Amino acid sequence: MGKPTGFMEFERAYLRKDSAEDRVQHYKEFEKRFSSEKVKTQGARCMDCGIPFCHGDTGCPIQNYIPEWNDLVFKGHMKDALENLHSTNNFPEFTGRLCPAPCESACTLGINKVPVSIKAIERTIIDKGFEEGWVKPRLPHVLTRKTVAVVGSGPSGLAAAQQLCRAGHTVTVYEKNDRVGGLLRYGIPDFKLEKNVIDRRIKQMKVEGVTFKTNVNVGKDISAKELVETHDAVVLAGGSEKPRDIAIPGRDLKGIHFAMEFLSQQNKINAGDKIEQTITAKGKNVVVIGGGDTGSDCVGTSNRQGAKSVTQIEVMPKPPVDRPESSPWPYWPMILRTSTSHEEGAERKWSINTTSFSGNENGEVAKLNCVEAKFENGKFVNIPGTEFELEADLVLIAAGFVHPEPTGMLAELVDLGMQLDARGNVKADFGDADFAHQTSLQKVFACGDMRRGQSLVVWAIAEGRKCASAVHNFLSEQAVEENAA
Repeated sequence: MGKPTGFMEFERAYLRKDSAEDRVQHYKEFEKRFSSEKVKTQGARCMDCGIPFCHGDTGCPIQNYIPEWNDLVFKGHMKDALENLHSTNNFPEFTGRLCPAPCESACTLGINKVPVSIKAIERTIIDKGFEEGWVKPRLPHVLTRKTVAVVGSGPSGLAAAQQLCRAGHTVTVYEKNDRVGGLLRYGIPDFKLEKNVIDRRIKQMKVEGVTFKTNVNVGKDISAKELVETHDAVVLAGGSEKPRDIAIPGRDLKGIHFAMEFLSQQNKINAGDKIEQTITAKGKNVVVIGGGDTGSDCVGTSNRQGAKSVTQIEVMPKPPVDRPESSPWPYWPMILRTSTSHEEGAERKWSINTTSFSGNENGEVAKLNCVEAKFENGKFVNIPGTEFELEADLVLIAAGFVHPEPTGMLAELVDLGMQLDARGNVKADFGDADFAHQTSLQKVFACGDMRRGQSLVVWAIAEGRKCASAVHNFLSEQAVEENAA
C-alpha cells in the first residue's frame, strides 16, 4: 500500500497528452509519464485494502505485485519498484502502454471512487528505469546445453524466449517478418508504441543470449519437422492471425481491406520501407467495421493519413457508461470506452449490421448498406424499416481473429500428430500443471493467442512466462533421465 490516508487526500491523475489537433500530425507517442512527485502522490492512493484484487486472478493475468511497487514508488524507491515489477513482468513498457488495465477495474478503491492509476504508474516506473540505465541484461549463470526453438516474436514468444534463456537454455526465435516484434511491430500503431521501445528490449535479449532469425517462415523456409528434430523443445507462439471476414454481397469490391493490411503497411512506411501499392485513407470517407481496439487503431491511423471522414460501426449495442450489474466489481466491466483515437475524431454507431457493399463503375466500394440490429434469442436480428446507407471510399474490417493460420507450419505439425481444438487453435493443456502448455507432440508447446485465442498483450506475456516454466520443467526432467542413464 501507499500512504494510509492517501486515497482520501489525492485525486487520481492521468498521463498528460498532446492535444488531438497536434498529435494527428505525426505518428509518435503523445502521452508523457508522470513526474517524480506526481508518481509519488499517485502511488500514495493505494489503500490498505487487505486483499489486493488488483493482482489476483480477476485483476492482473501476470499477477504483478501492484501494492508493493505502489508503496515503493510512494517512498521514492523507484529502482526497487522496477525490480519488483520485473519479477513478474518481462515487458512492463508494453503493458504500460497497451494493456487495458483490468487491474484498475479490480482495484478496491474503485468500488466507490476512481481507482488507482496503476497502468500510468507502471509505465512511469519502466520508462524511468530505462532513462536511468537500471534495465540491464541478466545472463544465465549455468548453460544447460538444451536447445529451444520459439516460433513467433510477439509478446508471448519474447517472454518465453527471455525466461528460457535466463534459465540457461540455448534459445532461437524464428520470425517470418523482416523485423522482430510480431503484432507489437506491425499491428500496433507507432503512436501507441514507438518501435524503438521494442528494439531496446531486443538488444537486451541478444546480450542475454537469445538468437533471432528473421525472414524465416516455419513451414515454408524451414520445415516444422526439421525444427522438432533439431531442438530439444519447440514453442509455438505465432499468434492468432486469421482475420474474421464478412461474407456479404460486394465483399470483392476494391477498397475493402482487413485492418491488419492497413495498419501493418503504415508501420512499415514509418520504418522507412517503400510500399508500391499503398492503402490510404487520405481524402476518403472511411468506415471501420468493428468496435474493438483494432478498430480504434484504424480510426487513429485514418485521421493521421488525412481521411475526409471516419465512421466506426459495431453490431453490438452501445455499452453503458457506468458498470452494469452483469459485471460487478472486481470483474472487467462492459462499459463505454473512448480511446485517444476516438478523441481525435470519429462518428461511432452501435447495433449496426452491414448487409452488403455497393460499388461504382470502376469496381470500387462506394457505400455500405446497413440496418439496425438487436440481439434476440442468441442471435442478431435485423430491425425492419431501419435500413440506411453509409458512403465509403475505404472500408476496414476489424472484426477480430478466428484462429492461427492453419496452413504451412500448423498443417505440417498436424500431420505429425499435433491436435487442434474445436476453434482451430493449437490444443495444449491448461491449468497450472508442470507441463500445462504441452501439445500432443511431446516436444512441442504452445502459448499466447495461438493457444488461447485472440487476447490481450498482458495475457500473451503471462502465457509466455508460464509456457517457459513448463518447457523448463520438461527439459529438466529430460536431463535427470539422461544423467540417470
